[in-house]
Amino acid sequence: MARSDMVLAALAAAGEGRSFSPVQVQKLFFLLDREASHLVAGPHFNFQPYDYGPFDRDVYVELDALRFGGLVDTAGSSNYRRYALTPAGFEAGCQVLATWSEDARVYAAQVVQWVQKLSFQQLVSSIYTKYPDMKVNSVFR
Repeated sequence: MARSDMVLAALAAAGEGRSFSPVQVQKLFFLLDREASHLVAGPHFNFQPYDYGPFDRDVYVELDALRFGGLVDTAGSSNYRRYALTPAGFEAGCQVLATWSEDARVYAAQVVQWVQKLSFQQLVSSIYTKYPDMKVNSVFR
């Protein structure tokens, strides 16, 4: 599966019109790679410990490529963007999501719901609790 397809499907699992903060997309794709790579033909990224836990710059590269293709929309400043699927992106993501196994769809929906319900602090802290190896370069206290 192409990385762009995985990204579209994972974002579509949130439902139409939902947006994600930078920390949410990083942790969403980290969890899909770390916990469910066998379900989504991954891993798709190379996450490394960074200031606020697992980070891969390529997450933003992929989202920007999808934005240029008209499938992802961004809102906010360059320092703090929100990422959401456009209607065409949601349709494309749903088509990919429909090809996933039920286990993959359920896991993606659960992870999306989890990352979106937590505050920045709760999300980063939870990741550090479960993945202490991702805390080594942290500036988060």
